[in-house]
Amino acid sequence: MRKVACLVAALVIGVVVFSPVKASSHREAPLISQDPLADNTDVYAFVSPERPDRVVLIADFIPLQFPSSGPNFWKFDDNVLYEIMVDNTGDAVEDVTYQFRFNTSIANPNTFLYNTGQVTSIADPDLNVRQFFTLTEVRGPRRTGTRTVIGQGLHVMPAHVGLNSMPNYTRDLGNGVHQLSSDGMRAFAGPRDDPFFVDLGATFDLLQLRTLNGSTGNPVDGLGNYNVHTVAIEVPISRLTRTGGVPAGALDPNASIGVWSTASRPAITTRTASGATSSGDFVQVSRLGMPLVNEAVIPIGVKDTFNGLEPTGDGAALSFVTNPTVPPLLEALFGLHTPPTPRNDLVTIFLTGIPGLNQIGGSPRPSEMIRLNMAIPPSTNPSRLGLLGGDTAGFPNGRRPTDDVVDIELRALAGGTPFTPAFNVSPNNALSDGVDRNDSAFLPGFPFIAPPHPGNEVGGPRVNSNPGSTNLVPAGTVR
Repeated sequence: MRKVACLVAALVIGVVVFSPVKASSHREAPLISQDPLADNTDVYAFVSPERPDRVVLIADFIPLQFPSSGPNFWKFDDNVLYEIMVDNTGDAVEDVTYQFRFNTSIANPNTFLYNTGQVTSIADPDLNVRQFFTLTEVRGPRRTGTRTVIGQGLHVMPAHVGLNSMPNYTRDLGNGVHQLSSDGMRAFAGPRDDPFFVDLGATFDLLQLRTLNGSTGNPVDGLGNYNVHTVAIEVPISRLTRTGGVPAGALDPNASIGVWSTASRPAITTRTASGATSSGDFVQVSRLGMPLVNEAVIPIGVKDTFNGLEPTGDGAALSFVTNPTVPPLLEALFGLHTPPTPRNDLVTIFLTGIPGLNQIGGSPRPSEMIRLNMAIPPSTNPSRLGLLGGDTAGFPNGRRPTDDVVDIELRALAGGTPFTPAFNVSPNNALSDGVDRNDSAFLPGFPFIAPPHPGNEVGGPRVNSNPGSTNLVPAGTVR
């Protein structure tokens, strides 16, 4: 017992830094935790079940938004460049980039109100604060490639101030989806329900998986009732391949892509008594591809550096992947037996892609990104466990909003996958935080992420994923 206690004490920092069930990229590094408007929380890439000849790319920013955060409700930062990158050659360099830039318009600066009356349309003059965005496609390196503006002056969905201000947010204000091109590109930007689901409270309580300890109550979705800001684009598959054609099948070397997202700020900010101005080249301050890597793999001393790296520099993180910190913690806390190091199985999952499934080319450069085989059609019976549930259209082949990446990655870290058959046994292959679904139902079509919670909702966790639990919506909650 003393040995276990000492090991747990030595790994307490590991719980905070490396915890595999921390919110996907919510406040994952010291510097970005102080800059929420540029904080990348989640990235999704999947073949659209609505239109299977298209791929949906989604990036979420600005974590842990309490819905009633007025009078200055959360919005995209006009000084931040938000980007989604695609690598279709396997060299860890972007070949296609979608850039989102925002500008804010205030109709009446002489009031503190976000809206000066009830808002019943997206063009309602009572909507005092508005945002618009420009969407640019870059072919080649994102700073020097060929740039094409594919949409500008596109409205951003506003904050859902409350049911008095916006009595029917979706019906009156629309879905915020913009048709961009003759070949069917669509885009969206605005606040959404946070689609990530995790028992956040148990995570920070020394990784106490309630499904294992049996003494701390039922699992709770710690991100229930919180919002994020989403940028999303739906793109024909042929626009993302290296050849410009549709892959012939899942084994076509043209079928797989890598996807990641970043936020960048101008290098120089000058502050005065009346405000601030920004200038200089863009500096990358946040980065996300595969969920949980910066949390579960990268040490705290280099987390900020990782956020500023290009994927071409990810070879330096190889030792963190092959010698992860979480498995010894699982052994100490719960008595699990996990695979010995070096963990080359995790390298395949996180850095190179799975041969025959989503590896880009024959010998891709190790790099952290979501890899998606675009020739694998959407599943007619999707499993929340993705590949581990026999569903090749799910994580880690891309990532859908319904994929339970917490459970999948917990099991991967414990060795509960076919890549390490000797450890693919219970409880390793059944680990779970107990939160199996999002607090809000996802939409059946683009942009798929549910509308934001209104400002007069009760904030904080409100849904327990255990159907038998009584921990449901708090009394007095207005939907």
